[in-house]
Amino acid sequence: MRLARPPLPILCPQRLPTLSLAASKRRIPVSQPGMADPHQLFDDTSSAQSRGYGAQRAPGDLGYPAASATPQAAFLADPVSNMAMAYGSSLAAQGKELVDKNIDRFIPVTKLKYYFAVDTMYVGRKLGLLFFPYLHQDWEVRYQQDTPVAPRFDVNAPDLYIPAMAFITYVLVAGLALGTQDRFSPDLLGLQASSALAWLTLEVLAILLSLYLVTVNTDLTTIDLVAFLGYKYVGMIGGVLVGLLFGKTGYYLVLGWCCVSIFVFMIRTLRLKILAEAAAEGVPVREARNQLRMYLTMAVAAAQPLLMYWLTFHLVR
Repeated sequence: MRLARPPLPILCPQRLPTLSLAASKRRIPVSQPGMADPHQLFDDTSSAQSRGYGAQRAPGDLGYPAASATPQAAFLADPVSNMAMAYGSSLAAQGKELVDKNIDRFIPVTKLKYYFAVDTMYVGRKLGLLFFPYLHQDWEVRYQQDTPVAPRFDVNAPDLYIPAMAFITYVLVAGLALGTQDRFSPDLLGLQASSALAWLTLEVLAILLSLYLVTVNTDLTTIDLVAFLGYKYVGMIGGVLVGLLFGKTGYYLVLGWCCVSIFVFMIRTLRLKILAEAAAEGVPVREARNQLRMYLTMAVAAAQPLLMYWLTFHLVR
């Protein structure tokens, strides 16, 4: 007698996958595009920016956009652009050379560098020479291969540093003197500076005209004249400062000393410039033309003390 087997339960083969799929859906949520991670503190905008600008990601990178060549690098890699850059550089160099030549025609920049080639020792020795020219013996300007040496190597060489600084200092001292007398005003200070500059310009023009009329062959240039005529401002500064401290008596004493010193300085300096031929030969000047040159030298030297007094006497009371 056989025992009957109990009937096996009939399982529905379609229910288990459905349940497991539903359970898996409940455990692992599927992230939708644009849905933020709940555990993220800040929004990740890198992907949005890359999508917005159309940047593509390189395979294997960390989510950053692939580096692309810059427009400058692409431009430099082009042979035609290299040729254009070379041509532009040559044009710029030619333009710079043309501008430099035109500037040198009107403003001798190269020559001006020579007149400012000074140092502290030269300035001290030059100031001593301006106040005490009687102690100086050798007034010849030294040359090296037909070119005068820089002022810092020769105390007899003219420079523009001392005249320029002396002119500016004179204007400042004039403002100080006017202020101590309760007469200061910007207009009056400007008039003082412009009058001193106008007298200097007239001096230079008058000397150039005189040299042309006398037909002097000299190496004296316009810049040399400005330098020599500008040395008188040093004595003017000393006279006004002493006048502010000790009154008119000190002003006249110091200004008188400076006037005599600048007269001797100009005579001994311009004598070698205007009377170059006679000084080189060592013969006395007897001809009428040479006498005119000597008179011109003395006139230029004598005009310095007069202008020193004219430009400073009203500043001391």
